[in-house]
This record gives sequence, C-alpha cells and structure tokens, in this order.
Amino acid sequence: MNTLDNKHIVGSLELCDLPELSITDLNVRVDTGATTSSLHVDNIEDFERDGEPWVSFDIHPDIHQVSKIVRREAKIEDVRKVKSSTATREKRYVITTTIVMAKMSWSIQLTLTDRSEMNYLMLLGREAMQGRLIVDPEHEYLLTKNQ
Repeated sequence: MNTLDNKHIVGSLELCDLPELSITDLNVRVDTGATTSSLHVDNIEDFERDGEPWVSFDIHPDIHQVSKIVRREAKIEDVRKVKSSTATREKRYVITTTIVMAKMSWSIQLTLTDRSEMNYLMLLGREAMQGRLIVDPEHEYLLTKNQ
C-alpha cells in the first residue's frame, strides 16, 4: 500500500479557516521545521472555568483589517516550553481547534504566541500535517488556490 494515496500536496503558503475562532481565509506559512502549529495572539490571560484551565486572548480575524480585534477563549490543553525562531525558549499555552483547508477539516493543536514580528499570523507545523499533507516548497497555494 502506498501511504501517499490519501495525502494532499500543499505549497509553502496556503489558506485556512479556523471556524471555532471565527477566522476565515487566513494565510498560513507551511513549516516542516516547526513541530507544533502556532497562532499570533495578543493579551493572553489564563483563568479557571469549572475547575479547568482556560485562556482568553485577542486575535485579528481579518488580516486585511488589523484594526479589528476580537476576544476569544479556549480550554488550555497543555503548557509547553517552545524554542522560538529566535532560539529563545518561551512558555506557550496549547489549545486544540479545528482547521479547514480545501473542504477538509481536522483537529490541530496550536501554541499561542506573539508573532507580530513575523510575516504570517500562523505557522502550520508537522504535527498538524502528519498523515494528511505533503509539502512542495517550490509552490504556493497548491491546495487552496481555487477555494
């Protein structure tokens, strides 16, 4: 059996929706160097709900209107020490959410961090791609250009 049969080819950039966070048409950098996916958020605050850890944060759901900010909440799945692209270690909250790409949807883990110095608000890491996607870094929007 060829394990490539059920995988879709993506480029180095793709579009995705994060419906549980009310984000659509988000340009995402596909990054095989990152283990976990990450999302740019601001004003992270942790709190407790029904005895479980939660986090609230600000996001910009429309990259074309960065002045629009919405507050979202999610259950904290984990807290990890992550080495950032600048080689510094930082504590990040991990949430689980649904990603939609080209009419496919699945659950992924996202670390929440300040990516304001980066070109893209989200990185799609290896864990989110495993068993589903193959990356062709020479191209962009292979999967989602005709959405």
